Amino acid sequence: MKITKIGNVYQLSFMPRFFPVNCYFVEEKEGLTLIDCALPYSSKHILAAAKKVNKPITRIVLTHAHDDHVGSLDALKEALPHAPVYISRRDSRLLKGDTGLESGEPDTPIRGGVPKKIITKPDILLEDGDEIGALLTISTPGHTPGSLSFFDKSSRAIITGDALQTRGGVAVAGQLNPLFPFPAFATWNKELALNSANKLLELSPYVLAVGHGKMITDPAGLMKKAIERSQK
Repeated sequence: MKITKIGNVYQLSFMPRFFPVNCYFVEEKEGLTLIDCALPYSSKHILAAAKKVNKPITRIVLTHAHDDHVGSLDALKEALPHAPVYISRRDSRLLKGDTGLESGEPDTPIRGGVPKKIITKPDILLEDGDEIGALLTISTPGHTPGSLSFFDKSSRAIITGDALQTRGGVAVAGQLNPLFPFPAFATWNKELALNSANKLLELSPYVLAVGHGKMITDPAGLMKKAIERSQK
């Protein structure tokens, strides 16, 4: 695992050279908000990283319910029973393995590794605009129906899950990048993903932190180019 820090955001990257899977700490005065839970074996490394920062993990927040973002959720919840788990209302269904569509949603199949054995139940179901400590919840559907991003208004860092990727170059969810095509294969609806990317660009983030790939500072130009490629 590789740890990278920009401002108050720590990226914990597993297999960074081959198949990067990231989760994040957002540091606040009282402790750490963990965003995503990476892979099933990741829990001990995440807990060790928190000890190194010397602050407790006070909450667990999920961008979406794919296996590589919730893999160690059960182990972490067992180790941190008092840390509430947050996920979107919509993706709480995916967390239970339910891939059915809701009324009004585009009739495209939900793709990617939907978990089948997670036993942890979320404590708080999120909607667009909800605040979690210093973080603002941004609804960014497309990769999954209930995908969320989280924006720190003070540092202007945004943690996007798989709404965007930076591995192999910045790309919008659903945009096939031959150097790292896997997020595209797991994307539910490309049109909604493009709308979500535009929504994120409007926030003028200073730090772009994604599920797969390195963090990028001053990302607006690269995000614009990725959006233009996706539009074509």
